[in-house]
Amino acid sequence: MKRSTFLILSITGVYSAVLHAAAYLTYSSSVAAGAHSGMEECKFQFGWERWNCPESALQLSTHNRLRSATRETSFVHAISSAGVMYTLTRNCSMGDFESCGCDDSRNGRVGGRGWVWGGCSDNVEFGERISKLFVDALETGHDTRALINLHNNEVGRLAVKATMKRACKCHGVSGSCSIQTCWLQLAEFREIGNYLKIKYDQAHKLEMDKRRMRAGNSADSRGVTAETFHHVHATELVFLEDSPDYCTRNASLGHHGTEGRECLQTGKNLSQWEKRSCRRLCTECGLRVEERRTEVVASCNCKFHWCCTVRCEQCRQLVAKHFCARRDTAAPNHIKQRNKGHKR
Repeated sequence: MKRSTFLILSITGVYSAVLHAAAYLTYSSSVAAGAHSGMEECKFQFGWERWNCPESALQLSTHNRLRSATRETSFVHAISSAGVMYTLTRNCSMGDFESCGCDDSRNGRVGGRGWVWGGCSDNVEFGERISKLFVDALETGHDTRALINLHNNEVGRLAVKATMKRACKCHGVSGSCSIQTCWLQLAEFREIGNYLKIKYDQAHKLEMDKRRMRAGNSADSRGVTAETFHHVHATELVFLEDSPDYCTRNASLGHHGTEGRECLQTGKNLSQWEKRSCRRLCTECGLRVEERRTEVVASCNCKFHWCCTVRCEQCRQLVAKHFCARRDTAAPNHIKQRNKGHKR
């Protein structure tokens, strides 16, 4: 069973008691699509890091007592929650839901010098409300990890709001633009991913008083948790546990390690982070960088034909790619011979 299917089934089981079947079917496809877009963005943001958002990361609730609360799971909760809210809001603006329309609550008000609110603002309040019902319903626990997950879900939703853009249309005689009508619209989802990636880098580890939590009753434990969250900002990602070693494979936790991962050494317009990917994924994980020649097929010699088509040939070429591989355990014979007589 695919992870995305598992997510949909999980949502169905938890949420069927909250909404009537007709209402659930109205939003379920948007929720599933939003969660998927969130995970695709997660894979993009972590594409050249040791933890690269594997399929196992799609578990949004705590199953089988695997209640991890690392820096990485904080991002997963935030980006998935943001994806669901984003898709619901966008589909609302596109007229896909009978129960939702533009947010015109500000229309007619003066927004600033030379402009007023008007037009059709994206209805993020609707997207926020429905996504909260769907995504937060997955977390049924009442402990610290559950509160952390719910908090990070909210960080994702706030990110959608924080990145919204103001769009305007000019009015006036002969295009003088003496007054503008403006509305709010969603940013590109990539911008939300970039925003939350910064939040991931700045995430705050919660230091819990574990002795009080173990010694006290449940009310005392809730008090410890409440005291800890009192100092956490609403837009700040939080986690409870240090991340494991993502260099090595851990099947029980769903970590594949970096052996076999592709890295980048050459290419156009590479960022410094991408250029260092071979060192980060291979060398620093005790692996070597192996170059492999791979044949790729791409369009070439494209020509424009009147009117109006472009015809291309299919060209094959060998491309060098780099991967992380195990170091040779035994040295070649010529190295062994050279090292004889030089023991210390």
